[in-house]
Amino acid sequence: MANIDERLDQMEMMIKKPSFRQAKGKANEVNYWVFDYAPEHELAVRDRVAYLKNKNLKGTDGFELVVYDLYDLIIEHLQSKNFMEKCFAQEEKRGIKKLQDAIQRTLKITDKENLLVKYIAENTPQNAVVFLVGVGKCFPLLQAPEVFNKVLYNIPQTFASVPMVLFYPGTYTEQELIIFNEYPEDNYYRAFRLVR
Repeated sequence: MANIDERLDQMEMMIKKPSFRQAKGKANEVNYWVFDYAPEHELAVRDRVAYLKNKNLKGTDGFELVVYDLYDLIIEHLQSKNFMEKCFAQEEKRGIKKLQDAIQRTLKITDKENLLVKYIAENTPQNAVVFLVGVGKCFPLLQAPEVFNKVLYNIPQTFASVPMVLFYPGTYTEQELIIFNEYPEDNYYRAFRLVR
């Protein structure tokens, strides 16, 4: 595997190709991608994402780069409902699994009114490339298969041509997700690996 800087360079070249922004994947499937990387490269990946977002503001790429930090979206929602202290108490009293269930309920993650879906749909222009970051910070409260199955697959069809790239601190084989290269998550195979 190439080093992280080479892979980030390849990722940058990929997203700038006009063909990348057209829903012409394998058999016209969804335009969902995974950029996986070794967890120890988290800071390099964050720096490159911030650099690309800032560079994109010049308006010369032909698309708008939109970055959603899933962890920040969850925390902002919990703070807006004054739920943070309740979350701390819930985790201490009942454990992380019960906290995960409670947070997913408040986000309506399994409902048609999924708040993450609503936020992304309302804030994403048609001519965009979307970066989803922060999945490592969310673990285990929100895991990558849930991002795909409960968030991305519920994005309105009008966004089918908008490429969505999940930045994943771990390994994705187009069959299996292994967060932090230690914990296998549910198998997943409907997104494409952005850079090998």
